[in-house]
Amino acid sequence: MALGKLPYKQLRILLKDHLVLREDPETAKLIRELKQARRRGYLTPAELERICRWKSARAIHHIKKNSTARVRTATWRALATPSERRRLETLMSLDGVSVAMASAILTLLNPRRYGVIDIRVWQLLYGMGAVTKNPSGVGFSFDHWHQFLMIVRQFAEEFHVSARDIERSLFAAHQAYQEGTLYAR
Repeated sequence: MALGKLPYKQLRILLKDHLVLREDPETAKLIRELKQARRRGYLTPAELERICRWKSARAIHHIKKNSTARVRTATWRALATPSERRRLETLMSLDGVSVAMASAILTLLNPRRYGVIDIRVWQLLYGMGAVTKNPSGVGFSFDHWHQFLMIVRQFAEEFHVSARDIERSLFAAHQAYQEGTLYAR
């Protein structure tokens, strides 16, 4: 496992000690620029590509396969539904959009309510016992994402910060305690 021994018994204390409230300047700029997409209610292909480059440029060739109409329709439907499951599944209907990429889309459009699920945050949650399945933190399902989302929202409310602040803090804490390589070979 890429995560070393954690010197914490409670996730709350770990988060308090590693709370990161400052957003990376480039990410903050992207969030500001995407406010227009949030107001309009859908993404353009160019906006989706920018999000993809921010999260994982490896998927860009798949993302570019989506037509303008497909991007607009899927993102409009995802943002219009009150159902988190339908929101995630609709975004994942786009080429190149995995659970992690869908979480990045939602986070950049609404960092108050969303955080990005990824291998680091999941491994840290697993190491702290907050989640009990998928110790490697790869191959996420809706259930994994929803569990993650409930955890980050709970702590966001408790600490009076955004879900993105909690997710970013989990990411930073993982970096502080990481040993070896991130991905098992």
